Amino acid sequence: MAGKKLKVTMVRSKIGRIKSHRDCLRGLGLKKIHQTVEVDDTPENRGMVRKVAYMLNVEEVE
Repeated sequence: MAGKKLKVTMVRSKIGRIKSHRDCLRGLGLKKIHQTVEVDDTPENRGMVRKVAYMLNVEEVE
């Protein structure tokens, strides 16, 4: 997993979501719909992505 990244894009609004899901989005660095960020491929980030997967598009980047 050395050097791998995840390209994460928020595609659904965080309005009306429970606090822990909004916190996961902030932890990933996402603030707005259609914003894309690259995060390290770590177990912590994978867990946050898995929790809010219904709101995201995720791609693996080398």
